[in-house]
Amino acid sequence: MSERDAPQPRRSPLRASGTAPVDPRRQFDVARLEEWLSRHVPGYRGPLEVREFRGGQSNPTYELTSPSGRLVLRRKPPGALLASAHAVEREHRVIAALHPTGFPVPRPYGLCEDPQQIGTAFFVMQHVEGRVIWDLDLPGFGSGERRALYDSLIATLARLHCIDPAAVGLSDFGRPGNYFTRQLARWTQQYRASQTREVPEVERLLEWLPAHLPADDSMSIVHGDFSLNNLILHPSEPRVLAVIDWELSTLGHPIADLTYHLAVRSGPQSGIGELSDGALRERGIPTDAELIADYCARTGRDGIPDLPFYLAFHCFRSAAIMQGIAGRVRDGTAKGVGASELGDLVAPLARRGLEHAALLAGS
Repeated sequence: MSERDAPQPRRSPLRASGTAPVDPRRQFDVARLEEWLSRHVPGYRGPLEVREFRGGQSNPTYELTSPSGRLVLRRKPPGALLASAHAVEREHRVIAALHPTGFPVPRPYGLCEDPQQIGTAFFVMQHVEGRVIWDLDLPGFGSGERRALYDSLIATLARLHCIDPAAVGLSDFGRPGNYFTRQLARWTQQYRASQTREVPEVERLLEWLPAHLPADDSMSIVHGDFSLNNLILHPSEPRVLAVIDWELSTLGHPIADLTYHLAVRSGPQSGIGELSDGALRERGIPTDAELIADYCARTGRDGIPDLPFYLAFHCFRSAAIMQGIAGRVRDGTAKGVGASELGDLVAPLARRGLEHAALLAGS
C-alpha cells in the first residue's frame, strides 16, 4: 500500500500521502506487536520498523518494515468511538472472504481483537506495491491510459457485486432489505452525534431523502467507499491491483457503490476539473452515462432508475463523514493531516446533494 511514489495531487486535507514517524498519540508497544507477528505471519523476521501512513482520516494505518519484507497494519483509533465506527474486525472478515476467490484484495495475515496487545483491535495484511492516486483527472496519464484505468475500475466493481455472499461465507455480513432506510438512519445518527453547528442545507436534505426512497431493493457485497484513492494501481500499468479500506463494507444495494463514485466525481474535492461530456471524453475519462452503461452491461442491469436519490444520499453521507471528523477534532481524537478543515466541507456537500435532488436553482 505504498504511497511514496504516487503522483502528488493538489493539496487538500484528505490527500496527504506517504508515511511519517508514528504520532505519539497513536504509538504502541512494538515488541508486543513483533511477538504477535512471529506467531501469525509465516517467515516473519525482526527487527521491526513502524511508520504511519499520513493519508486517511479514520483507522490509523501503519507500514511495518522488517528484513522479511513489508506489511500493513490497520487498527482502531484510541479513545472514545462512535458505535459501529472503525470496524477493523469487519474489514478483516471481508478481505479474508474475498482473497481466496482471486478478487483483488491484499492477503490478510490475521486479526487481533485483544486490546491488551497494542491497545486496540487491529489486523495485518500484505503490503501491495503500487500507486495510490487521489486526483480523478489522473494527471500524467494519456487519454488511452485514463480510459483503460476507468474500465478496470468498473470491471472490478462489477466483479465484486457479482460475487454470491453465501458462497464466500458472508451471508450474515449485513441485514437483508431496506438498505437505504437503514443507511439513512445510521448516518443521521452519526451526524447528530458529531454535530458542531446547524447546517440548513443538511436539514433540507434530511427532509427530502426519506420521502424519495427507491423501490429497488437489490443486495450484494458492497465496499461502501469505492473511490479511486481506495484502489492500489499497478506501478506502471493502468489497472487495479487491490481494493483497500473496507471499513464501511456490508451487504447492501450494489448501486450504492457505483453512485458513490459518481457523487465523488462532482464533489468539492474531486479534482476532476471540467465535467462536460466533451471535456471528459477529450481527456479519456468516461462520462457518467458511459460509466453507468458499462456497469449495467457487466452486471446485467437495465439502467438505474432513481439516480437523483442515490447521488443526493451520497452527498449527505459524505457530509456526515466530514462532520464526524469535525466532531473528533472537537473531542481531540481526530487522525490525519488537516482534519480540522474538513468540517468546512459539510455545507458544500449538502448543497450539492440538494442540486441532485433538484431543490436548488440551476440543477
